[in-house]
Amino acid sequence: MDTQRIASLGAALHAALLERKTIAPLTEQAPGITIEDAYRISLDLLERRIAAGERVVGKKIGVTSKAVMTMLDVHQPDFGYLTDTMMYSTGATLPISETMIQPRAEGEIAFVLSAPLKGPGVTNADVLRATEFVMPCFEIVDSRIDDWRIRIEDTIADNASCGAVVLGDRGVSPREVDLATCGIVVELNGEIIATGAGAAALGSPVNCVTWLANTLGRIGVGLEAGEVILSGSLVPLQPVAPGDHMSLVIGGIGRASVRFA
Repeated sequence: MDTQRIASLGAALHAALLERKTIAPLTEQAPGITIEDAYRISLDLLERRIAAGERVVGKKIGVTSKAVMTMLDVHQPDFGYLTDTMMYSTGATLPISETMIQPRAEGEIAFVLSAPLKGPGVTNADVLRATEFVMPCFEIVDSRIDDWRIRIEDTIADNASCGAVVLGDRGVSPREVDLATCGIVVELNGEIIATGAGAAALGSPVNCVTWLANTLGRIGVGLEAGEVILSGSLVPLQPVAPGDHMSLVIGGIGRASVRFA
């Protein structure tokens, strides 16, 4: 795909983000679009957001569960970028009626790095050494694609469908908890709607961060000290609406909650 077409699709996604509207799937607008094309569009979108004053504070990993891989008919994760305008603390009220289009929430474990990581050759042990602490979090995903009719190329181009992040009440050392077996319980409006465990994300959230460090390293990009890295959902996506309240607890790590308005 040529540079002009990349810029055109990046501009369309940026306009959809600002205007809270959806566009037709890029896989329909540009038949033959590749994963490489999609990442170039994602970077164009990011550059537009940075030019508007946003600042990169982390990265996210998506498509880590078997259910989502089956839905998209792919067998690899993807990644996107987190900016400062996406970040909230537990207990926050998110004005989704003013900022999002078709939001869904998922519970995850966030890694906060104290040292940089850059592949290739990054191991799980390297990730643990570079992680200052892990935290419970919600990722609120949102798609600028009509009715969530996404293929892998659509979600990659759309910054891995990221909308907002709600970080939990505390951080703990990743060496103090078994990240593969820790359990998660998610409640919506006071009722349990999902349970899961760390192994839902590629067998362990640590595997996800290792994958990301090595994947980005192949294109010359690293994970930086101080960045927040979302390691992938541990439970199914939950559509949310104004008036909803969600909370989660991850065994040995902590809690997070969010209200939607």
